[in-house]
Amino acid sequence: MMKNYKNIYTVLFFMTMAFLGCQENEFQFGEIVPPSNISVTVNIEGADDANPNGDGSGVVHFSAKANNAVSFVFHTNGQEKVAPSGNQTISFSTQGLVTYNVNVVAVGAGGVSSSKLIEVTVLSNYKAPEELITMLTNNDSQTWRVKSEALAHFGVGPADAVSPIWYAAAPGEKSITGMYDDAYVFNVDGSIKYVTNSTNDDPSEDVSGTIFGQAAPMDQELGNVGISANPGGEYENYPLDDFEGTWILTAPNGQETISLSGNGFLGFYVGGDHTYQIISRTSNEMLLKTIGLDGLAWFVVLTTESPVDNSLNTAYTNLVWQDEFDVDGAPDATKWTYDLGAGGWGNQELQTYTNTTDNSIVEGGFLKIKAKADGASYTSARLKSEGLYAFTYGRVEVRAKLPAAQGTWPAIWMLGANFSSVGWPASGEIDIMEQKGTDKNTVLSTIHYPGNFGGGGPSESIELATSTTEFHNYTLEWSASEIIFAIDDQVYHTLPNDSTLPFNADFFLILNVAMGGTLGGTVDAAFTEDMMEIDYVRVYQ
Repeated sequence: MMKNYKNIYTVLFFMTMAFLGCQENEFQFGEIVPPSNISVTVNIEGADDANPNGDGSGVVHFSAKANNAVSFVFHTNGQEKVAPSGNQTISFSTQGLVTYNVNVVAVGAGGVSSSKLIEVTVLSNYKAPEELITMLTNNDSQTWRVKSEALAHFGVGPADAVSPIWYAAAPGEKSITGMYDDAYVFNVDGSIKYVTNSTNDDPSEDVSGTIFGQAAPMDQELGNVGISANPGGEYENYPLDDFEGTWILTAPNGQETISLSGNGFLGFYVGGDHTYQIISRTSNEMLLKTIGLDGLAWFVVLTTESPVDNSLNTAYTNLVWQDEFDVDGAPDATKWTYDLGAGGWGNQELQTYTNTTDNSIVEGGFLKIKAKADGASYTSARLKSEGLYAFTYGRVEVRAKLPAAQGTWPAIWMLGANFSSVGWPASGEIDIMEQKGTDKNTVLSTIHYPGNFGGGGPSESIELATSTTEFHNYTLEWSASEIIFAIDDQVYHTLPNDSTLPFNADFFLILNVAMGGTLGGTVDAAFTEDMMEIDYVRVYQ
């Protein structure tokens, strides 16, 4: 177990003594006063007059106070929990009605401490499913890692969220930090090893490494080692040797939860009570949520699978056509024309498309396609390169941020250049990106062609929680043999192409925001305006 709280204050004490010794009579060292008057409030989860020992979850909330204390440490049942604020939640997993001794240590300046021993009697009736234990430990030992190649493998949201709705990391985004080479070895005996540098491919070997986390809780719980935080208040590579601890499973309010001892963490260090809710899981992957010292919900995806490189290895590197949207005003008329009017567009859509700058304008380096309420109806824009530019095979890359309002249906897509003569679906359609009006955390890619059209085209969806708050690269890699879709250069959807399909001739580009319809759904009654912003459109061959 890590007992850094002693080391931290001891180091500070001797540094102070050494400094004062050099100054001789200029300073006087004040009296070091041990913490006193320790009081501990105990709140057992679900306790009431009928159930004085709790609801059977085994969860107990402690709140400690003391004079002259700068931090607290709770010792009980093989667990050690550092709590700078004095507030700590501990999960007790031994089944039945059990009385535990809890030693509450108040730590003062200079590392001096006082303690108070209390008893708490808790009911725990949770027994973890055997299949959950098997998933975690493989009935012996199982190594987990952050699934760095996945979208939203790490992120943050409000405390009540079940996904990282405020920020979600793109694949490989944190490669400069100490996160991706960490490993977490769960053992069936309830122990866990934290491997802070697993690149030696031998988790059993102790190797010095680094971890990634928030500076404030790391300073308080692990110790300030004199490195600088980034502008976000994070230590990207905090030096830390491999260490060990314990884990237990509980299910407060029916939510499967992993409780870690001491300074145990998974993925990103945020302090808090070091418990992780299992939001979702399969046999080899789990989405976890913890509440950090900052009160926010932090998420991480762990997997047992070996790293898979889903990076797009493009065959097309010659830039042949582009619009960087660097001239303010109406979109470039040599590159874009418009579809105009209403009529539902075959999908029961509600908007009328215009060619005015009210609905499509270039401002500050971005194309802004704006959908607006217009009395009882809506206006928007649908730009296309039909008649101006079309191509066969290549890579299309569009960097965009999507509208967040319910009922908006943004799309980045392509139609066969023979559309006006053969009609749809004979022309073929490639939807590089679409998003439903009722789900702003997911995007879709689809192709349509004879025999597979309407709602039946081959499609794939992928979670992208930051689609409406951040720009992402939506990419199509199109050849005679394959149609590949990627986001931020990570492939998530691949379809075969052959000579029987209509995807071997010229296609043109389309950018639009629809309202309502079969994919947009019900529009928010309070809707006034929203937009899709596009940084650039590029075609490589």
